[in-house]
Amino acid sequence: MQLRKMMVMLAALSSMSLALTACGDDATTVESCTSDTDCSSNFCNTAAGVCMDTCESGSDCADSEKNCAVLAGSSNTQKVCQCQTNQLCNSGDTTDLVCGTVSKRCEEPGSTPEGCTKDADCGAGNTCNTTTGVCSPAATTCTGEGQATCAYGNFCSASKCTAVPAPTCDNFTPAKGGKTPVWSATSSSGPIIYSITKLTWGADVVSPAFCSGDTLRAEVKAYAQTAGTFPAQKSNLQGLFYVTVNGSQQDGSPLIRPSGYTPSADGKSATFIMNFCPAGISTISLGLYFTGGNEICAQLSK
Repeated sequence: MQLRKMMVMLAALSSMSLALTACGDDATTVESCTSDTDCSSNFCNTAAGVCMDTCESGSDCADSEKNCAVLAGSSNTQKVCQCQTNQLCNSGDTTDLVCGTVSKRCEEPGSTPEGCTKDADCGAGNTCNTTTGVCSPAATTCTGEGQATCAYGNFCSASKCTAVPAPTCDNFTPAKGGKTPVWSATSSSGPIIYSITKLTWGADVVSPAFCSGDTLRAEVKAYAQTAGTFPAQKSNLQGLFYVTVNGSQQDGSPLIRPSGYTPSADGKSATFIMNFCPAGISTISLGLYFTGGNEICAQLSK
């Protein structure tokens, strides 16, 4: 009798262990398929060619794919576990999984037929071939300037792909009253500013003068987001902001004269001259960013 009780207890513990493993496991294995019969769950997302786990509620799904709902665009009304954000896909020990826009599975970038559409879809240090939809390691050497063959968030400097510098100035330091930086190379895709240099500081060399006193003219270089281009005219430039040292911001476009804006022939990069009125100070801290792009700092002196 004692032996029988022990066997019943072990069986119950084994069942409990399996149940816990099924409900709380964050590990996601993406199986390829062409029809429902290819999947153990009997549900194939044919648009992406991957199997999906069926569910009745979010508690049936892994934490990384907690959205239990009918798959959009599917004729099958069965609910399936779906991811929602890249961040949730990497809530465990992983760092480079993405939430597939079509597969709705957490996956290695470019691992399913839907592939990638921009560098942000790929893991850090990789670029997206938008023609083939395949992620591949970014080049470490380059020629020219701007993005060249470098990954998004990097720029070509001295023939080497270099990450854009982190914004360490007070303009982007919340503890000192600055604006909180939000850009990330893996979750953003806005224009990248990679260079800010002083041209002149003194009496304005362009007439009429931009400032009543000294005018600081700074040359700024940027490249466009993966799927976008810069406008042909400065009047159509949007989303550029100047952040002061106390964290307040203003539209950056009015700080550029029409003659000071030069996009490349293909619109993938632009150089523009911004004008600032430093009044009586001899050193200024500039903070610049485009919507969805990187925050960048420059300390310029007279």
